[in-house]
Amino acid sequence: MKNIYDISTFVPVLTIQAVTEKLVEREKKFRKSKHISQVALAKMSGVSYASIRRFESTGEISLSSLLKIANVLNCLEDFNQVFKTPIPNSLKDYNL
Repeated sequence: MKNIYDISTFVPVLTIQAVTEKLVEREKKFRKSKHISQVALAKMSGVSYASIRRFESTGEISLSSLLKIANVLNCLEDFNQVFKTPIPNSLKDYNL
């Protein structure tokens, strides 16, 4: 990952950089826990080895490639939670 400062380093706030770093950490940890190398993951998922290596070093990857990796790691269902946050209609809908 790039060595640039992110506001989340100093205050507890979600940023794209912080979320990306955590996602990459979880994917690597999960892949390694299953004893799957980057090369094996590439063969199993159909995603190029270079794309997997780039994702694990920079966090950059296409959505379709990420979904293919998640499918191999049996995490595809996790993506069903994306954009499921209800849209608030009034201030009463916020949990403050």
